Amino acid sequence: MSLSQQFKARINDLYVSFKEHDVTQKDRLQRYRNIEPDSAQFLAMQIRIQNSKHVLEVGTSTGYSTLWLADALQVTQGQLTTLEIEAARSAQAQQYAQEFGLDQLIQFWVGDAKDYLVESSAQFDLILLDAERDAYVDYWPYLKRLLVKQGSVLIVDNVISHEEEVKAFTNLVKEEGNYLLSTLSLGAGLLVITAKDYNS
Repeated sequence: MSLSQQFKARINDLYVSFKEHDVTQKDRLQRYRNIEPDSAQFLAMQIRIQNSKHVLEVGTSTGYSTLWLADALQVTQGQLTTLEIEAARSAQAQQYAQEFGLDQLIQFWVGDAKDYLVESSAQFDLILLDAERDAYVDYWPYLKRLLVKQGSVLIVDNVISHEEEVKAFTNLVKEEGNYLLSTLSLGAGLLVITAKDYNS
């Protein structure tokens, strides 16, 4: 059963082990930098609220958020596509997905996220953006092309903890004038973006 006590206990153990790893790494890029539990739970709730069928995650890392997303998609009978540039981390995430029995719901894609975004013609109900922040401005023209369904949302992590690093991206979205933005004080800060009018 989705979101069982067994799931919550195991996913908590994973989070603790990932955090313990990060503490030992001086190089930021060697850290797993997974999303915080309250943010992950919010995303899982959002999928249930939307009854999301198609979800995209930009930045798999070791799969902590991936497992939360896929667990929620079990309920909605949806599918997750998750993008990760490092093959070893994607493989690690796949192993956890198999352990949790969620691997059939997930397409793991390895490579530069921009390559996927440029080529994709899919439409997503929800997109989680949790990757290298200096790339977000370059991603935006392609991300918004994938958010054309009524009620689709883009959720960006780390917008409070790394406000300066995402400011150019946030300003770019605001300046377009066709999007509603709301910052939530969960975890490192989540920015929720949705179009005002999908018919414009």
